[in-house]
Amino acid sequence: MPLKYLILISLCLATALDARAEEVISLALPVRCQPGLTCFFQSYVDHDASDKARDYRCGGRSYDGHDGTDIRIRNLEIQRQGIDVLAAAPGRVIGTRNDMDDVSVKTVGKAAIAGKECGNGAVIEHEAGWRTQYCHMAKGSVRVKVGDQMTTGQPIGLVGLSGDTEFFHLHFTVRHHGKIVDPFAYGATQDSCGGGRSIWAASLGEQMQYCPREIIDYGFAAIAPTMELVESGEIGKHSVTSASDALVAYVRAIGLQAGDQQFLAVQGPGGTSLAANSLPALDRDKAQFLILSGKKRTEAAWPGGRYTATYRVTRDGTEVLRKTFDIDTLPR
Repeated sequence: MPLKYLILISLCLATALDARAEEVISLALPVRCQPGLTCFFQSYVDHDASDKARDYRCGGRSYDGHDGTDIRIRNLEIQRQGIDVLAAAPGRVIGTRNDMDDVSVKTVGKAAIAGKECGNGAVIEHEAGWRTQYCHMAKGSVRVKVGDQMTTGQPIGLVGLSGDTEFFHLHFTVRHHGKIVDPFAYGATQDSCGGGRSIWAASLGEQMQYCPREIIDYGFAAIAPTMELVESGEIGKHSVTSASDALVAYVRAIGLQAGDQQFLAVQGPGGTSLAANSLPALDRDKAQFLILSGKKRTEAAWPGGRYTATYRVTRDGTEVLRKTFDIDTLPR
């Protein structure tokens, strides 16, 4: 074969290989949920090379060294229903773990999970040097094994509380040729804000948009809720009736920033003021925060009608978040 043809073949092969190396993966949502409604983005990849942290929009929705995207569900009650973790793209399973207990790291300590911080999970290898990792799944729920060929959206396991975590969520990590990739900002430079591009499937649309702050829980209760009661879902057992000793509105928000000020006011039937809680501006960022506002019953029964709560967050005098919710005539 003439040398010029060999050179041409080599060049074509090199071009094809280069194109394959540059092939960008398209990712489906790795949890069977609807962001902003049934699940929430708690933390993003850390884009700050120092001991500080910032997300891809230069916000505070990350922490130092965080190498993935945390997709959280609301509480234990929902987790018990079984929330599927799904393959984000086609590929082959190259690693799994399935025997770690579902328990907060605050309970067992860091030493107990050293070297197994991912908890129960799986790693999938995709084409062109891409890998995805799925962490903190429920014990015994991982249904795949090494060597399995996966299709997009195929169930891997269930969201859990294993490994280095304090709340129910999937920690989802994307790597390309061994390097961490933020799926919201592929190709972003280290010092950019909003740079790079999303590699989430276009069909996911606006549900993948960035929210600096979000409300993940709200409601009324007959007692003063604690974070533990809200996180477990047990607060749902304390619904308000006309004979309840107290009526308390609550809101749990994530992504609050230093300088944010919160207000929660409750009005009774006819718009009468029932309770109000105004908190000082936060002195530091808060991954999550629970605010309450309510009062004890002073009459024989709570008057019938609509009770309305309004939650607001302001920053430098400008409202940045608002939620209004209510309950109608109270059952006896």
